[in-house]
Amino acid sequence: MAVERRKDNSRKVLKEGEYQRANGTYEYRWTDYKGVRHSLYAKTLKELRVLEDQQIHDSVEGLEVCRKDLTINDLYELWIRIKRGLKDNTFQNYKYMYTQFVQDGFGKRKIWNLKRTDVRAFYNTLADEKGLKPATIDSIHSVLHQVLELAVEDEYLRYNPADKALKELKKAHADVSEKKRSLTVEEQELFESFLKNSEEYGKWWPIFTVMLWTGMRVGEITGLRWSDVDFDAGIIHVNHTLVYYDKGKKAGMTFAINTPKSKAGQRTIPMLPIVREALEQERKNQAESGICCKVTVDAYTDFIFVNRYGGVQHQGTLNKALARIIRDCNYEQLDSHQGKENVLLLPHFSNHSLRHTFTTRMCEANVNVKAMQAILGHADAVTTLDIYADATDHLKQAELIHFADYFQKRQPVKTGVC
Repeated sequence: MAVERRKDNSRKVLKEGEYQRANGTYEYRWTDYKGVRHSLYAKTLKELRVLEDQQIHDSVEGLEVCRKDLTINDLYELWIRIKRGLKDNTFQNYKYMYTQFVQDGFGKRKIWNLKRTDVRAFYNTLADEKGLKPATIDSIHSVLHQVLELAVEDEYLRYNPADKALKELKKAHADVSEKKRSLTVEEQELFESFLKNSEEYGKWWPIFTVMLWTGMRVGEITGLRWSDVDFDAGIIHVNHTLVYYDKGKKAGMTFAINTPKSKAGQRTIPMLPIVREALEQERKNQAESGICCKVTVDAYTDFIFVNRYGGVQHQGTLNKALARIIRDCNYEQLDSHQGKENVLLLPHFSNHSLRHTFTTRMCEANVNVKAMQAILGHADAVTTLDIYADATDHLKQAELIHFADYFQKRQPVKTGVC
């Protein structure tokens, strides 16, 4: 489903909160954090936006007057109305995170005496009492830090009390945070073999194989089009990603196309023979089943991986499919190795684990780190190096085990002679 931007009668795109009335005049509506609704009216869109800017200016002046009573929620309300340059799905996610976890509690705190220890305590509460994972708190921190930065810019605060708070939380909770785990070679072989030979799950072999042998992110895979694949040159062009997010209000959940956040995200990936085979198998499967793409998202269509209705695949659907595949593969392993110990079973893993597995296989094959960075689309080499370091740590341990076995065999046999 394409994301439609509201327009007036002259086809000009309207901002959030702007509406054209039946009589041709314009209205701007907003609701403050207390739930009070407000409206402004003007004959033309240009006049309306002058009023909008003035209203924002008045809000800032009003905040200055009641500096002692200024709360985080006051700043958040201002941030919503002046923030620009964010993609819509990112902006909606920020607003959801704030209203869900900050607004009704911590958001009511007064700004003038807010300290770094208060933010740290708030994050600890989210982790320890609400059981939120560091990744979720990271999203909350992203918006809260921006909101508090307004207080620094307008000199309500000397420093941002959210600075370094997230880093401190991650360090403090390092012993309980889960680290991404790649599949071992044996686990990967078991997973691929089960998929390819399963009558029930064989339809999933193409998409998970492409994911496993390109290292593409799940949104890049589900957004991949046939026009992005150059079979003659043997390369895949990665230039966009498919996202699914809450549009807000009455629009609800919707798909949209995003361009990469950095230039590194726009890249080409060499097509390995197994990836070519998987793509050709997907084309064959769809032809035999009479399935084709029937959806357009932000003018993008002809998606490769579609569901039986011709719609784009959803990340949640893929993770649910993986859970069933892992479950039934392990049942098959247990049934075929009854009575045996140390039966090889698949661990729980997600779509992103396949990207991590691909990276680990490249490390094991001694692929150049800069080449890995380009293939994975990492903007920062530090990310690649962190994964590389983890993978090589496991390799070093395995090599030392082999060395110990070799050294043990080389020990001279004792004869018993003193």
